[in-house]
Amino acid sequence: MAIFGGGGGFVAYRAIENANKPPTEGFTLEDMSKLASGDLSAPDPETDALKAAAEQAFRSDKLKDGRSAAGDNPDDIDWVVPKQAPAGDGFPAVNFPPGSDPSPGSNKATAKSMLGQFGFGEDQWGCLERLWHKESGWNERAMNRYSGAYGIPQSLPGSKMASAGADWQTNAATQIKWGLGYIKGRYGTPCAAWGHSQRVGWY
Repeated sequence: MAIFGGGGGFVAYRAIENANKPPTEGFTLEDMSKLASGDLSAPDPETDALKAAAEQAFRSDKLKDGRSAAGDNPDDIDWVVPKQAPAGDGFPAVNFPPGSDPSPGSNKATAKSMLGQFGFGEDQWGCLERLWHKESGWNERAMNRYSGAYGIPQSLPGSKMASAGADWQTNAATQIKWGLGYIKGRYGTPCAAWGHSQRVGWY
């Protein structure tokens, strides 16, 4: 993928750009059109490509770390760009910005109580719990250092969650509301979103 070229430099640049983007700049005319029609969960090829590139950059870094630990030259595997990234446990905590201590248990309880509002049954809870554990560890301040995706559902950019509330940067319930709406609109159910994440490494 062309976006990945240059050792992930473009991905890092976009991550910083997305993370520093003020909420008022988060919406393009196209986004405003989607907001007006209620379709903020529609596929976005540019964002999807950035998610895929971020996943590949993360995998490449992990591979390099493994080779370095074995005493090999990490530059020997710069060419490795997996076509599919297997599921994992998300990005390490060191990649999360400082902030107030998150409460994963409380955030999970909030999400579980909101499932019915989006037409999801209890059978979807396990998938949602695993999906957002992988994405953010249920940390409302989690930031992906490769893409700049933010929050519990890892919205890219984070300012998309402003459609669910102005307090999207710090309020877990606002992020969860947006995330459940995104999942319903794009994948139908949390289990379908989890299945997609298992196949390609992002959702």
